[in-house]
Formats: sequence, C-alpha cells, structure tokens
Amino acid sequence: MAVLSIVLPAYNEEQNIANTASVLDQALTEQGIDYEMVFISDGSRDGTFQEIQKAAAENSRIKGAEFSRNFGKEAGIFAGLELTTGDAVIVMDCDLQHPPAVIPRMWELWQQGAEVVEGIKSNRGKESLAHKLSAGLFYRIMSKLIKMDMNASSDFKLLDRKVVDVLLALPERNTFFRALSFWAGFRTETVQYEVQERQFGQSKWSFWSLMKYAISNATSFSTLPLQMVTVMGVISILFSVILAIQTLVKFLTGTAVEGFTTVILLILIIGGFLMLSLGIIGHYIARIYEEVKGRPKYIISRVTGNVHGDVAGAWKRRPSR
Repeated sequence: MAVLSIVLPAYNEEQNIANTASVLDQALTEQGIDYEMVFISDGSRDGTFQEIQKAAAENSRIKGAEFSRNFGKEAGIFAGLELTTGDAVIVMDCDLQHPPAVIPRMWELWQQGAEVVEGIKSNRGKESLAHKLSAGLFYRIMSKLIKMDMNASSDFKLLDRKVVDVLLALPERNTFFRALSFWAGFRTETVQYEVQERQFGQSKWSFWSLMKYAISNATSFSTLPLQMVTVMGVISILFSVILAIQTLVKFLTGTAVEGFTTVILLILIIGGFLMLSLGIIGHYIARIYEEVKGRPKYIISRVTGNVHGDVAGAWKRRPSR
C-alpha cells in the first residue's frame, strides 16, 4: 500500500503541533490513506519540539527533528524531505492555513499519474492591508525575476518520490523550494484552495522578512539582477552622451559657464548606479562564497525516538549500521 508523507516545518508553533497532528490524523484516516508526518522544529525558542515529541509518543506515524538554530523555512522543508520514506510527499504549513481537506484530491491526482500537484491559492483569506501589500510586492518581484507566475503559488504541494529524490540530489545550498518544483518539470496538476485562518499564534512573516526572503531566493534562482547592472550601465552611458552633447553645444554658443548643477546631477546619477551595481554584484559574490564553503543547509540537534539512521548533528541521513 502506498504511503503519503507530510512535511511540516515549524518555527515557534508549540500551540499548533497537537492540533495539527490530530486534524491531519483524522482527515487521512477517514480517507483510508496510510501516512507519516514529519515535523521539523526550525530552532524554535518555545516548546515546539517538546510538543512534537509528545505527538510522536502518542502516534508512531509521527516523527520529527529539531535544528541546532534557526536555519529558515527552506532548510526546514529540505530536512523534512530528507526524513520522509513515503511514495509521495506533501509539504504544508503546520498552522493548517493549508487546508487538509485538499489533501485527498492531491492524493487522487497522484494516483492518476501526476508527479507534482501544485496548490494554487484562490483566496488569500483574511490578512492585514500591510501584509497583503507586502506579499503582493514579494510575488510580483519573484515572478519578474524567475520568469514564473508566483502570484498564486505556495509551498503547499505534493511531490512524487522521484521528484523528491531529484531535489535532494541538487548540490546547491541556497535553495528556493517553490520555484525548484517548477524547474524540475515532471507531469504537473493543480488544485485550488482557500487560505484558512490560524487557530493559534501569529504569522512569523513581516514586510522586511518577506523582502529579505525575496532577495535571497531571487539571487539563488535567477541572474536577472546581474543583467540589470548592464542595463544601468547603458542608461548611464546614454545620460553621459546627452549631457556631453549639451555641454558641447553650450561651449560652441559661448554659454558654457553654467553647468555646475548638471555636473552634480551627473555625478549623483552615475554614483548611484555604481553603488547599486556593486551591491548586486557583492550579493552574488556572497552567494558564491557561501556555496564554495560547502556548509550544510541545516544541522539537526535532536530527533524523536522513531527516526531511524544516524541523523543528529548531520544534514544527510545515514543508514543504520
């Protein structure tokens, strides 16, 4: 019988663990789906991992791990994928904003041959105006940079085991899971869902964290910002040519005394472009530096007792000796 694995990254979500485990267990059991749940505590500062341990003690199909510190959601997703053993894997938020009611349809599409099932947001639910604006800006930026429509996409998706193996085999450290599932290809189907309200806690995403996330993922997946440096160089040259012609005309007509303002503006424009270009190039160099060092995506400090293999302190699961 096929097994469904569910990966649930969690950061300071102690209030949600027990409820999420119970709701998913009921939903999957009613549908007759054999499953396992993998919770990843991303260096949480509250009792998230203790709640995961309690859930694992009550249900042998639940397991989990805790990072040595906060490594970010991307690391949590890939750690969860590494610990799964199912024939298909669903990644979803542990606050149940990704509705469990959609899982049976995803499972059905997978049984019909789909290798990737993308969850598409039909409604973002109730959000503050500031959060909607920042999220909208984030998705517009990402869509332009990686040349994929990210406006309705999410991390809520089902992957066939072969797709999971492909993603885990990628050597890169700076990953963008949501875009990599597009990049990998494979037969893809979609399901629509409405974002649900959180029962406990608050969203950990702020405007600045979304912008930082956007920049980090854009530079890890796209070279378009580097191409922008060339565009800014061309614009600077055009400005220089126009101003050079203007200066020459004024010199020939005997009115070349005035021009101090023009010189200052030219210096400011070119200087601004240069500093922005250096910032973009510097960010990519930092990315290269991070990749060359070869440090792991994450470090696992603790696991629940039902996780097999040598895992603690490692970022790749090694089989039991």
